[in-house]
Amino acid sequence: MASAPHENPYSAAGVDTAAGDLAVELMKSAVRRTHGPEVLGGVGGFAGLFDASALRDYAKPLLATSTDGVGTKVAIAQAIDKHDTIGEDLVGMVVDDIVVVGARPLFMTDYIACGKVVPQRIADIVAGIARGCAATGTALVGGETAEHPGLLGIDDYDVAGAATGVVEADRVLGADRVRNGDVVLALASSGLHSNGYSLVRHIITGAGIAYGSASADLGGTWGEALLEPTRLYTSPLLRLLDDAAVGSGIHSLSHVTGGGIAANLARVLPQNTWVDLDRSTWSPSPVFRVLADIGGLELTATEGTWNLGIGFLAVVSPEVADVAIAALTADGIATWQVGVVRDDQRPDGEYEQGAKGVDGGAVRLVGSYADAGHPANGAK
Repeated sequence: MASAPHENPYSAAGVDTAAGDLAVELMKSAVRRTHGPEVLGGVGGFAGLFDASALRDYAKPLLATSTDGVGTKVAIAQAIDKHDTIGEDLVGMVVDDIVVVGARPLFMTDYIACGKVVPQRIADIVAGIARGCAATGTALVGGETAEHPGLLGIDDYDVAGAATGVVEADRVLGADRVRNGDVVLALASSGLHSNGYSLVRHIITGAGIAYGSASADLGGTWGEALLEPTRLYTSPLLRLLDDAAVGSGIHSLSHVTGGGIAANLARVLPQNTWVDLDRSTWSPSPVFRVLADIGGLELTATEGTWNLGIGFLAVVSPEVADVAIAALTADGIATWQVGVVRDDQRPDGEYEQGAKGVDGGAVRLVGSYADAGHPANGAK
């Protein structure tokens, strides 16, 4: 059948370019709030422009880059029609990887693929991204929203992003700086962050729980509790690195994402070193305990999937450990000592040895988790 006179054939195919334009208008103010004088050209260009003149102040600037998405956590946002925090998760997954090497983020771009552009929904997602960018000192310089009818359902979408940062060559953090006797500090997570949601959704579905149902244990609905945004660590860690009394004592950092605590720490330790992480120093926050109970799982069985209350790890010299703990705690992140790096004969037992292609150190978790209410409870 021929299309009606003056009908846009692209609209007939399911793509609404006018809705895309409206989405851009709705998100403009949020995006602009992340822009400093380094950002040129405003919103809507084919490419974002960032003035890199400040890099001339570096002796040997190294650019750091990272890309990631949010994963199946977006399915919960879609299920309860709440989209204003998922962007913070994206920033956490992307920008907080950059600070691991000691880099300061410069700018970020985002990509949203959806079945149908709903302008307010897209604006809510981008507002969350912009909020996370502002909190981490990152300029949101561009992005793309793509409508994919027939490939994605009307209410389906996925988000991804990429960011770039800079670090002075002689200040790059990593395994080569780590020494025997260094202290491993744990930085509390805000909850599940953005990893392990396929297991979460499997447990919730198997138990017949609706995301809109109230959970007395979690203090709200299931959907709201599971959408708790990822904690952002970049700014507090950069403040710590910039502190002349502490910064040089920060040797390596690890972002606890997919793979869990042990595997991610192993990636930033030298070969032939090992760490026993003491479970008794913290109590996994309620969301982990409740989900494990419903799923009939021991918490230890989820250690390769969930962060269990630790979102970041810092390997520091023992001389600065107490100062670092105090500074991060004062900055709103509960922090505590969880282990010590060793390079002597490793004890018998099963260790995570490196991860994700990195032949690093060996890490295992030992002991039993503290009871709920422990002072270093990851729920803080």
